Amino acid sequence: MVFELDTKRLEFPHPSYAEEDGLLAVGGDLSVDRLLLAYSNGIFPWFSDDSPILWYAPNPRFVIDPSKIKISKSMTNVLRKKTFSLSIDRSFKEVIQLCATMNRKDQTGTWITQDMIEAYSKLAELGYAHSVEVWQDSILVGGLYGVLINGVFCGESMFSKVANASKAALIYLAQEIELRLIDCQFHTDHLESMGGEYLSLTDYLAILTKDQRHE
Repeated sequence: MVFELDTKRLEFPHPSYAEEDGLLAVGGDLSVDRLLLAYSNGIFPWFSDDSPILWYAPNPRFVIDPSKIKISKSMTNVLRKKTFSLSIDRSFKEVIQLCATMNRKDQTGTWITQDMIEAYSKLAELGYAHSVEVWQDSILVGGLYGVLINGVFCGESMFSKVANASKAALIYLAQEIELRLIDCQFHTDHLESMGGEYLSLTDYLAILTKDQRHE
């Protein structure tokens, strides 16, 4: 069942009510408070310019355990040679803009609308959204961004202008930030090759809501 949200009420249905494709609700807004409530409950927006705001909560969820990220021999060599330099939160707005405009195989247009860019840039200003940048000769050649909630990094998008740049960003994220989980949301072969696996919504929510103070 797909629920219709009221912009005047800050609430979501439980994510377990989502459809088979993960669609849970429609409508609402992209305010900071609504986005934080969504991510805190395993829900995220995903829609295009010509549709209303759509909210998803996939079950099962595709995730990466940071401690189990897979690094191929060729990628190990790339990192050893220091082909790239990497940073965190140095150029969030540039990263999200490039994620929105990069051409992707078998994909036309983008779901990262101008409203999404403005909303996540605001989250970044408040310290909730973060980016990883990959540099080569002082040029931004790759990166990713997402929302960090209770030790879970909810990855939104990544881009790569040169080979291995997005892989380097993901590895850097897993190794340099203390995370409990990287939420990839949906399956891709690329993410599976780096250790992505399915996790039930129940187990995902248990990790997302676990009190870190008692670990």
